[in-house]
Amino acid sequence: MLTNLYIKNFALIEELSVEFSKGLTIITGETGAGKSILIGALNQVLGIRASTDLVRSGSSKAVIEAVLVPEKPERLSTLLEEAGLDPDEKILLRREISAKGQSRCFINDSPCTLQVLKQTGDLLIDLHGQHEHQLLLHPETHGSMLDEFGQLTDLVKSYQAAFTNLKNSRKELENLTADANRLREKRDLLEYQLKELHSLDLKKGEDEKIEEEITLHENAETRFSLCAAINEQLYDTERSAFVQLSETVQQLGRLSAIDKSFSTHLEDAESAKSLVEELSRTVRNYLEGIEFNPEHLETLRERQMQLQRARKKYGKTIEELIDLKESIAGELSMEDNLSEQIERISEEIDSFRNEVSELAAGISTERKKTAKELETAIAHELGNLGIPNCVFTVRISHESSENGDISINGKRYNAFENGYDKIEFLISTNIGESPKPLVKIASGGEISRVMLAMKSVLAESSQLPILIFDEIDTGISGSIADAVGRSLRSLSRTHQIISITHLPQIAAMADRHLSVEKTVQNDRTTSKVRLLNDEEHVAAVANLISGKRRSESSLRVAAELVEHAKTTG
Repeated sequence: MLTNLYIKNFALIEELSVEFSKGLTIITGETGAGKSILIGALNQVLGIRASTDLVRSGSSKAVIEAVLVPEKPERLSTLLEEAGLDPDEKILLRREISAKGQSRCFINDSPCTLQVLKQTGDLLIDLHGQHEHQLLLHPETHGSMLDEFGQLTDLVKSYQAAFTNLKNSRKELENLTADANRLREKRDLLEYQLKELHSLDLKKGEDEKIEEEITLHENAETRFSLCAAINEQLYDTERSAFVQLSETVQQLGRLSAIDKSFSTHLEDAESAKSLVEELSRTVRNYLEGIEFNPEHLETLRERQMQLQRARKKYGKTIEELIDLKESIAGELSMEDNLSEQIERISEEIDSFRNEVSELAAGISTERKKTAKELETAIAHELGNLGIPNCVFTVRISHESSENGDISINGKRYNAFENGYDKIEFLISTNIGESPKPLVKIASGGEISRVMLAMKSVLAESSQLPILIFDEIDTGISGSIADAVGRSLRSLSRTHQIISITHLPQIAAMADRHLSVEKTVQNDRTTSKVRLLNDEEHVAAVANLISGKRRSESSLRVAAELVEHAKTTG
């Protein structure tokens, strides 16, 4: 339900806040007073393209806010969550239009895109203007309306579940087939790379180890001469460190025999002698192990160059090349596994196609039965609204295709999200004319009545609880206007109805009557909206009968119309 509409600096409106309630709200006012501005503001907050011309002259921006209480908030949950917005018991839609041409959209005070604002509005309000925001004129919505009227939504959900499984399986098959094709195309390259990497016999850390080994072999002479010199200094000469430490140990031994305080120093000297002897032994062993082998050095250099070429070619380290080899081996081993998976998924697809075909055929049969009921109901309702010779038709067609997923009686058809039926509502309002799509109806009055008839028939099943009619009385008068008014009042018992009208028969039916008035203040024209009390309501209906010069007779007729409306409700 729409509970409040706030408008600031929009067209002729400086600032106003309009409260709405359940039932039938009628909006009246003189031509040019600004009735359509309210609908225009609603259109803006429902997401149509904005124009800077709509910003009130002298203002930097226009602001429109609509507060709604969804009867079925779960219908909005998925949309809002996907947009990163938090669903709430109340939905606040806000549109800001800058005089500089920028537009900002908000839902529950959180920024959103214009598309999300429009999608949200489409799930909440059906605003019926002459040719815009009319869901019933879009053939893509006719299928869901027919299903709701015939209570076929559960059948359709079963089909959609199977159809989703079919699409998912087909997507998986496409991915597996693409993997298999890619593997086939790359197989020669992968096999070559695997053979090359395998022949390299790579080992982790090998390049670092080779580099260290090359350094040792290139410096063999230096290492030999250094070790020989160290060994001489430590052990092999008459005045080596070992000889001198041995003499020092003897001298400290004699000294410590005299003075016990030198015992500790004697131990230190003996330890130093042992360390020098051990270090000398280590250097001699290392010296004996030094190898002068130019052939082995050349082999190491060749291996180093081989590893460098491999790293440069693949742009990877040795460790990454080892991982690549394992990855390629795993990828090549996938081919047999892919073939098995493709065969399994293909069998699943055949099974889902059979299920989808069976469900689609069943839904189509039920739709054809429902279509007859809908055709009769709408034709009857249009007769009540003054179009007695109307022919309303639900056209159900199919798209044949050699590759279609639906198979019926040996023929293949394309599958859609809600079955294999293409559904469109057609109508003829004159004898002798063949039914045509709703969008091709020329008469504004006929469009309004067709929309009203369809909304009345589909009222109980409609997902849209808020219906707004702009100029629904176009091209009608007299008893037809009375019939339209009674239809609106009846529809308002299950839906919130807001309607602009110029006809007293329709205005008299109001549960809530809003009057749009244009005033001039400080040389500026401003539109305002006022809620009428019972007496003012009768006076406003009288004005629609006789204009500003209302008489006692017009007031009496207006009172009778209002009283008649109460008994009609």
